[in-house]
Amino acid sequence: MISTLSYIILIIYSIAILLIFLYGLAQLNLLFNYLKSKKTRKKHEQFDFTNPNEIPHITIQLPIFNEKYVVERLLIQVSKLQYPSDKLEIQVLDDSTDDSVLQTSKLINQIAQTGIDIKHITRTNRVGFKAGALKEGLMLAKGEFIAIFDADFLPEKDWLLKTVPYFKNDKIGVVQTRWGHLNKKYSILTKIQAFALDAHFTLEQVGRNSKLHFINFNGTAGIWRKKCILDAGNWESDTLTEDLDLSYRAQLKKWEFIFLEDVVTPAELPAILSAARSQQFRWNKGGAENFVKMKHRVMGSTSIPLKTKLHGLLHLLNSSMFLCIFTMAVLSIPVLFIKNQYSHISLYFDIMVFFIVTSIIFFICYWNTYKVIEGKGFVNFSKYTGLFFTFYSIAMGFSFQNSIAVLEGLFGKKSEFIRTPKLNIEALKEKWKENSYISKKISKYTIFEGLLMLYFLFGLIAGYHFNDFALYPFHLMLFFGFSYVFFNSFKST
Repeated sequence: MISTLSYIILIIYSIAILLIFLYGLAQLNLLFNYLKSKKTRKKHEQFDFTNPNEIPHITIQLPIFNEKYVVERLLIQVSKLQYPSDKLEIQVLDDSTDDSVLQTSKLINQIAQTGIDIKHITRTNRVGFKAGALKEGLMLAKGEFIAIFDADFLPEKDWLLKTVPYFKNDKIGVVQTRWGHLNKKYSILTKIQAFALDAHFTLEQVGRNSKLHFINFNGTAGIWRKKCILDAGNWESDTLTEDLDLSYRAQLKKWEFIFLEDVVTPAELPAILSAARSQQFRWNKGGAENFVKMKHRVMGSTSIPLKTKLHGLLHLLNSSMFLCIFTMAVLSIPVLFIKNQYSHISLYFDIMVFFIVTSIIFFICYWNTYKVIEGKGFVNFSKYTGLFFTFYSIAMGFSFQNSIAVLEGLFGKKSEFIRTPKLNIEALKEKWKENSYISKKISKYTIFEGLLMLYFLFGLIAGYHFNDFALYPFHLMLFFGFSYVFFNSFKST
């Protein structure tokens, strides 16, 4: 007779798989939305830039913190933006605590001498972190619209000319552009990050935006209507993803967002595991914090459709999928033993087919977005297939630390905003390894990830022992993913 513990394990395992499957169905719905949007492009009324009276005043905010390796590149690029000089202001919101403050001040003075309205705004503390800096800068901003760029972003010269005109419609609160990747081909790590971000910026952002479901300002490479920020309650720093928070508060106030898939803003991807870790942790914890903060406001709203509410909740719960994946992964080995001990209930274990179907859904969804950027054809499909399974495996390798992040977010444990160090690999070549901001500390999660690597190796051995290979591909990806994360945690460069 099957034990009570075995039943509990099977129930939790099944719930995790079914939740992942439901998330997969939501992604499939976004794919249908995305493909439809390609056929029916919505036209937007735009400012007439040939009429000086229609050209609005813009403030560009550049929030930086200890960015001596990229600040010169950033300031030079932003100073080249094409826009009437009498309608443009640049705020460098500098919270730096190192000698980069002097370097930044010198650069700003040089740019100011060319006639550009640029200001160096420093703070004696980091209250509110990035959100606090943006909020303080907003009080001084001259512009009707606020463009924001993080330190590693390099907008094209005509970026403002391509984005600002959409604000002709008074209902538009935000225009967000797609991120590009300066160092996409640098390593496996940068390739899979680009892969995941490209799917987000095409499938998810376009898929939601095309049906007027809630999307998020991505923290950078976008532009806000100042009135929208203030109407939504201004920047708040009680979550680690202040961009997602303000986005939802604005859309609950009926402000509309526009996502421009065809306007690409290049940026640098974290090229070392410690940097990718801190970014992943912040994004996933912040997402969970925003679910806690926003779930009742979204579901309680009487002004948005039910489908938008459901997509909104799933959007806020994005990071919680790591918790489901990790739960399913850990329980899959006990399930393997239960299956081979109680063969009379083998039909029950067919629940795994839902995860297989979900994986196929993701494979189809990501291919449809990958080929938009990289192109079609057999060669690209072959590259895509290898990249998809590499991404899938390493994403699973991150599932332990990301599950911790989600749990901390859901249960309200607060933590500081940890910046992602910018490396400027393209310009510095091998010298980037001398970057003083790179953390030399090994993550506290590494030992557990090493144990999980061995745990899933044991799962492979157990599957071979039982001559049961149903979970073999899954355990193989988990073993590879945790091995990658574990061994790369010891490489600081």
